[in-house]
Amino acid sequence: MRILVDADACPVKNIIVKVAKEYSIPVLMFMDTSHMLNDGYSQTIIVDQGRDSVDLAMANAIHAHDLAVTQDYGLASMLLAKKAYVFNQNGFMYTTDNIDRLLFERHLSQKVRRSGGKSSHIKKRTKEDDEKFEKVFRKMCENIVKDLQIP
Repeated sequence: MRILVDADACPVKNIIVKVAKEYSIPVLMFMDTSHMLNDGYSQTIIVDQGRDSVDLAMANAIHAHDLAVTQDYGLASMLLAKKAYVFNQNGFMYTTDNIDRLLFERHLSQKVRRSGGKSSHIKKRTKEDDEKFEKVFRKMCENIVKDLQIP
């Protein structure tokens, strides 16, 4: 088991590393060349700045039972197909039961924006958001380690 992170715009990288260290789970941070990261624990995977470069690199690297963090629905769909556990930076778990609806809603929102409409405003991240993520992430790591009987 490993943790793979779509790290370009991920606001919870520090939380991921903190919890991963506690469980001795390797972390791979995927980012393009316009970002830098050296947290002393994670392996950083640098890819070209091309569209979807990080997504394709993560999709190629993921294994069943790996845990992935991304806010990209398209990437989440690819990772779920490879039997990974996938959730976003707010602790929302993507599943085969909800990903089709999320992709359809994204499609509808894109249509509205292309026709000149506005999408909802993104709220500023709060300390409570980070606490919720850490709680869900920690529980997920505990469950996976227990299920896979990782010492």
